[in-house]
Amino acid sequence: MEAFKKRQITFLLQIIGISILLFGAHKYMLHYFAGEIEFFFPLWHIYLFHLIITLVVYSIINYRYSFGKTDVFNVFMVMTFLKMIFAILFLLPLILSKIGNKQPDVFNFFIPYFLYLFFEVYAITKFLQKG
Repeated sequence: MEAFKKRQITFLLQIIGISILLFGAHKYMLHYFAGEIEFFFPLWHIYLFHLIITLVVYSIINYRYSFGKTDVFNVFMVMTFLKMIFAILFLLPLILSKIGNKQPDVFNFFIPYFLYLFFEVYAITKFLQKG
């Protein structure tokens, strides 16, 4: 259980640090390159969604790994599929809205989505290599 807590706290600190850096860089770029565009979702909603989903996926895999379930690949694949479903549900209000140009909002969501996915895969690779 100590190993679980240590990995969890380490990951939490890393994901919060990366989130702050990504959010700051994203906010800066939007301010200077897309200042005139009004987005459907506030940027902090997008980053909070990604932070929570990534933390939940990692926590579930870390928990299973800590209790002897070293075959975490299937769990990772199912959780990634669920993450995609939650992403669609998150974007559903935008998809159903009558806004003309949805492309900036979609890019605004999916660029951090893939960055968080990359970080998640990087962190979970340790479990997959040991399993």
